[in-house]
Amino acid sequence: MEGVHLVRRALTAATAALTLTTAGTLLAGTPGQAAPAGWGRPIVTAAPQPGASGLGDTYFPDYGNGGYDVEHYDVRLRYDPATDLLTGTTTILATATHDLSTFNLDFLLDVESVRVNGWAATTSTAGVHELVVTPARTVTRGQQLTIVVRYSGIPSETLVGGYTGWTRTDDGALAVNEPESAWWWFPSNDHPLDKATFDISVSVPTGVEVISNGVQPRPPAAEAGNRTRWIWRTTSPTATYLAFMAIGQYDIVTDTTPSGQPVVNAYSTSLGALGPAARASIERTGEIVDWCGGIFGPYPFEAQGGVAGPVDGISFALETQTRPVYGPGFWRRGANTYVVVHENAHQWFGDSVSVAEWRHIWLNEGFASYAEWLWSEEQGEGTAQEVFDFVYASYPADDEFWQVLPGDPGAGRIFDNAVYDRGAMTLHQLRLAVGDEAFFEILPAWATEHRYGNGTVAQFQALAERISGLDLDDLFTTWLFTAGRPDVASAARKVAPPAEPKSWAKIREAHDLMSH
Repeated sequence: MEGVHLVRRALTAATAALTLTTAGTLLAGTPGQAAPAGWGRPIVTAAPQPGASGLGDTYFPDYGNGGYDVEHYDVRLRYDPATDLLTGTTTILATATHDLSTFNLDFLLDVESVRVNGWAATTSTAGVHELVVTPARTVTRGQQLTIVVRYSGIPSETLVGGYTGWTRTDDGALAVNEPESAWWWFPSNDHPLDKATFDISVSVPTGVEVISNGVQPRPPAAEAGNRTRWIWRTTSPTATYLAFMAIGQYDIVTDTTPSGQPVVNAYSTSLGALGPAARASIERTGEIVDWCGGIFGPYPFEAQGGVAGPVDGISFALETQTRPVYGPGFWRRGANTYVVVHENAHQWFGDSVSVAEWRHIWLNEGFASYAEWLWSEEQGEGTAQEVFDFVYASYPADDEFWQVLPGDPGAGRIFDNAVYDRGAMTLHQLRLAVGDEAFFEILPAWATEHRYGNGTVAQFQALAERISGLDLDDLFTTWLFTAGRPDVASAARKVAPPAEPKSWAKIREAHDLMSH
């Protein structure tokens, strides 16, 4: 986005120069000619306005904020597991996109002070999670902003409708959630449309580990008071909900890929008997990322790995960028590589290419789910067609499953089973319609053309039509936007119910925990 602002600044400067030149000519005039009537009157410009309190997301209209773009977050924290007290200073580097009298940040904790470009600002709150900042000086379009927010609070006791996106555990905490989690630990422009890079620095009692996104620019450093500071950095554009922290007692395993990329895996010491299954799954991340790369194109980020959370942590998994976090339930019946495939496929579909609005969640979950079907083929545990036939037959025509529209499921159903399973079925129908050659050109083309950006279902359909040369409107309308079970010839020909693929138990187990 910075390139856009540079162009705007250049255009503004050029326009100003042209105005000055024209004014000089008119004021001088030709010999004996007066300046035009009215010249010299004050130029009336629009007064600075408050930045919008949301980015206009159809499902969550107050998520994110208008009037500025963030380039970088420097999140510096101190956390005490014994009390769950979090204190912090977050420095936000941003560029104003409008003349602003005020602007908003999405945040919930108690704010001690805010400074904008070194000047103390005043603050107030609005709505559920809006921190309204009034700078001491008007902000002008194109201006570089350094916003420093000092704050503190107990995140697990900071509730919205009885809910917290911060999970306190016996030995620490997890800042992991979707579609919102930043509100509880750093002020932000909390929507996937505004990605940024991150430095995350956390001081904890010595002996407590902190895992986050990206790489460690230096080893953990001792601090006064028997404390240790952990520092993590990601230089790839990251949506705010994909930034995370896992704090507690972890065994950390580091390695490098054959190409030299850092690999960091972490396992909660509370896992006990679940630990071996977690390791047998997550330690295959490098293999799975390489396999995904062969289908989706080059891996988009600077590091990889995974975090196996504690037994009293989250109950789901999330594609936190560069390093997914997994709840303990995925290992209760042994190793499960399908969830690892799902979350790492998200590194392309959801993380690198993020939704432009949350109603386009199919572009995340349908694609990651279909990756599991492709992995099933790779492992010889059922072809994608066999998985499709079984899933299709598993939901009777009158099942509520068929009433949820994966292309527009509604704000309360963005994690419905239909978004995952019918979403994957949609991609399989696309594969059948365009053929394997075109299909396996479409997937990496989508990941490449929208790399580090955002996308919509309409844009994906347009790409698929461009590559295949086919009109795919009926297919997308039927499978994504029409209630009811579509007719499928291949399934209709089956005389007996299709056999359950060997992979399905693990896929179903993973989806039961992921969809919530």
